[in-house]
Amino acid sequence: MSVEFHCHTEFSRDCLVPVRDLLEAARGVGLNRLVITDHNTIQGALKAKELDPELVIIGEEILTTQGELLACFVTEEIPKYLEPLDAITRLREQGAFISVSHPFDLRRHGWRLADLERITPLVDAVEVFNSRCQVNLLNDQAQAYAAKHGLAGTVGSDAHTLREVGRSRLELPPFSSSAELSSVIRQGRAQTRISSPFIHLTSTYARMVKEMRKRHEN
Repeated sequence: MSVEFHCHTEFSRDCLVPVRDLLEAARGVGLNRLVITDHNTIQGALKAKELDPELVIIGEEILTTQGELLACFVTEEIPKYLEPLDAITRLREQGAFISVSHPFDLRRHGWRLADLERITPLVDAVEVFNSRCQVNLLNDQAQAYAAKHGLAGTVGSDAHTLREVGRSRLELPPFSSSAELSSVIRQGRAQTRISSPFIHLTSTYARMVKEMRKRHEN
């Protein structure tokens, strides 16, 4: 199966992509599973799951007090700004699969090394390639860290626009649960491609549009 582990919808504050459009784009580029990981919410993923239950896995990108986590098979939304151990505990209680978003990208809520090392025994994987990392050295560092600590790796496009969907994906044996994903994740074959640094302007634009809409509504 071809799996995208990291993408966003209009339910993220820095994305304007409608849920239906995201699903169509994912099918169009040959994805078999799409983990929707909006910032600190699962509302977009829940809506997508209703529309295409075979394709969608409910995920969430969670901002903790130290950095971001990337979770799959989430059943209960995790609020932002929790201590990392608290967030991880809540995810474990619901049986989620836990990765760490772009761990060395400090411009985008990456982790200080000491903080990352504290949570390493408690997570399932780290994101070893993120298409939106502006410097590929950050992905190389994540790959080296995973190898050093015996962690599995996820990859993702971190798509905030339709043209990014599926840019980085893992080819995996079939799985249908967090436990099954854990059992096959190390068999993954990555297909990765870095995005232009200018892609971040789309997120800036999305935030501006939403702020203008909010002011107009008020």
